Amino acid sequence: MHIHIIQHESFEAPGAFITWIQQRQHTYTTSHLYLGDALPENSEAFDMLLIMGGPQSPYSSMDEFPHFDTVAEQAVIKQAIDDDKIVLGVCLGAQMISNALGANTTASPNKEIGLLPVTLSKEGQKDTLFSDFPTVFGCGHWHGDMPGLTDDAVIIAQSDGCPRQIVRYGPKVYGLQCHFEFTAKDINNMLTNCHEELEREKDKPYVQSPEQLIANDYSSANHLLFIFLDRLTSPAPIQVRNF
Repeated sequence: MHIHIIQHESFEAPGAFITWIQQRQHTYTTSHLYLGDALPENSEAFDMLLIMGGPQSPYSSMDEFPHFDTVAEQAVIKQAIDDDKIVLGVCLGAQMISNALGANTTASPNKEIGLLPVTLSKEGQKDTLFSDFPTVFGCGHWHGDMPGLTDDAVIIAQSDGCPRQIVRYGPKVYGLQCHFEFTAKDINNMLTNCHEELEREKDKPYVQSPEQLIANDYSSANHLLFIFLDRLTSPAPIQVRNF
């Protein structure tokens, strides 16, 4: 399987996704937009499209972020969905999927930064990709917005601070507002590049301190990510695993 990654900023990296890709002996390419790389011209060269996060929103202009063409990127995402590719978005990536499908991203009720609990919905517990996940599990967060909902979108999971943490837009299309992929290195990069935001939001109820962010163990979320990805990319019937 070949995965193409759209990466908006150096500090919003694929993290544990790369570990999974390498362990499963898949191949990948990356559009490093912050370095001036082009978006893929079409979806013929990849089996899966992975869209990462960033400080932008689907409404950001090229005046604000010259390397971020939201219209062109949404067109790439929509084409990949129409071509029946696996499409997975993280944080901003989830929001870009929703907007590409005509469902507007909105502000989340709360800012969330840290390792915080996420709860599967009843529909999430029925979804074969999540059906035996713990009902409540810890996951990384760094966001203030959330993806919109199409008419047939299904909320798979929510948190106390945000009602749309995982959204299924189709059998092969998922938006993850939360960050399963965070590693210690990713958190350090986020702290280096987003420390002003963290200082600004530090008194919010769902925002952890830099010390707590560093102390958190993100490995359990990484483990759940690998299970989810194995199931999402499996051509064979999925065997349910028990924890």
